[in-house]
Amino acid sequence: MAKVAFLGLGVMGYPMAGHLAKAGHDVCVFNRTTAKAEAWAKECGGRFGATPQEAVAGADFVMCCVGNDDDLRQVCVGEGGAFAGMSEGTIFVDHTTVSAKVTAELYKEAKARGISFVDGPVSGGQAGAENGVLSIMCGGDQQTYDSAEPIMQAYGRSIKRLGESGAGQLTKMVNQICIAGLVQGLSEGLHFAEKAGLDGRAVVDVIAGGAAGSWQMANRYETMIDDEFEHGFAVDWMRKDLGICLDTADEVGASLPVTALVDQFYKDVQKLGGGRWDTSSLIKRLRAMG
Repeated sequence: MAKVAFLGLGVMGYPMAGHLAKAGHDVCVFNRTTAKAEAWAKECGGRFGATPQEAVAGADFVMCCVGNDDDLRQVCVGEGGAFAGMSEGTIFVDHTTVSAKVTAELYKEAKARGISFVDGPVSGGQAGAENGVLSIMCGGDQQTYDSAEPIMQAYGRSIKRLGESGAGQLTKMVNQICIAGLVQGLSEGLHFAEKAGLDGRAVVDVIAGGAAGSWQMANRYETMIDDEFEHGFAVDWMRKDLGICLDTADEVGASLPVTALVDQFYKDVQKLGGGRWDTSSLIKRLRAMG
């Protein structure tokens, strides 16, 4: 078993760190709200550090899942940051969804310090984290990935290296682009069924096994019908991710017209007060339109 630090105990990080402890690893955590780190340590039997630098002391692997580019920079190279406390040869795995730009920046900084860096954004939402069945898309050096993969198996079901540094983040962008269109299509279908006087549950029961079926349909149609949106990834975070996708599309010359449109639809959801609703709340926008 390894000595592992986990930085960031949000809805994803808290259970992910818990799975590491259950797997028998020696885990020390950090969270900006210390009370949450204390609660995790009490519940899971691990330790916590007051700063990232303190939490990573002596660790073989450092896993991180925070909010955005700025949060990641702060945790890595800010005052009391993790990189200052990591020994040469330590492996840093970033599970945050961030831009490929900040990944390249931190990969270079880590390498200069003798630290290995893997970008490994995750998909599967809160439920995937809690059940230890996340999909993890990775970029980085092959040898570093090979060393880190067994650690990630504590909370990942599908783990794959897609290429050199940054490839994991680019793959996560593909993931979010696909989800945006799927959720909008499902929202429109269910909204149409409602307006046409159909039983939405009966409709999905018929079509889910055919070409229209998707993870979103299987896992979200009932809560969408019931107007419940407290079950997953928040709209505010989705807009952050789609912003990264659209910026990167401009850089690489890709056309994302549907993604750009759905991003604006999520902006409408935010205006309805739904920033913390889950991403399936796109149907709320349609209902609000009449």
